[in-house]
Amino acid sequence: MQVIGLCRFSYPAVGGFQIEHDTVGDRRRYLYAPDRLEERFRLFETLTLPGLQAQTDEDFDFVIVIGDCLPKAALDRLHDLTSGMPQVRIIAQAPGEHRTVMKRILNTARRDTAQPCLQFRLDDDDAVAVNFVEHLRRAKQDCGGLFEANKTVAIDFNHGFLAEVNAEGMRALPQYRSLVSAGLGMYVQGGCDLTIMNFAHQRMGHFMPVISYPDEPMWIRSLNGFNDSPNAHKQRHKLAPLDDDQRAIFAQRFALYSGA
Repeated sequence: MQVIGLCRFSYPAVGGFQIEHDTVGDRRRYLYAPDRLEERFRLFETLTLPGLQAQTDEDFDFVIVIGDCLPKAALDRLHDLTSGMPQVRIIAQAPGEHRTVMKRILNTARRDTAQPCLQFRLDDDDAVAVNFVEHLRRAKQDCGGLFEANKTVAIDFNHGFLAEVNAEGMRALPQYRSLVSAGLGMYVQGGCDLTIMNFAHQRMGHFMPVISYPDEPMWIRSLNGFNDSPNAHKQRHKLAPLDDDQRAIFAQRFALYSGA
């Protein structure tokens, strides 16, 4: 079964951000500000990519959506960072309505729309565990009857970490939270054109069954200087430097060997 991941890398969408801007030009200036882009690349390279590159199941597609106005130096850097990943496709799009663009891209990425697929979304400053794709497929084995009876089913890995990366290393806080975007997948039946981007992630349980897996930590949600949600920083004061056990977890689960 095809597994498709979607990542929006500084795409100047119309809508789709909690921090709004008056014009597309204002959004471009915000997204492409040198300090913001540099932090985005640092997190993407050190936090997001290692777990994707180390997936125990390498059979997945990962679509990175950028604006067709992304500065050339940034575009070249993005190509360089992902050049060794055959799963990656970088797609440049003109600014457009966020959900409409992302839904179209996901459905275009399906190799055979008559067949079911699994989908996930990942921000460019978050991470998934090295067996995330493997466990998405395992959910289909665990719950085959449920999947066959529903057009869509959400797969919620609700155990993860909030984390902050800085020059001193990483601080983190274990979390059990339902329907966090970084820990969420979705099954889509063949012939159905719904996508994981049709739904606000925190409301997916309103529209479909949700399977929850609370056992292994499966995601890292980063806190940084340019988080879109003002609520992302509410627990920042609870973050603490990684202890030895957490350093081992971050190495084994997320391929973050240096803790940064």
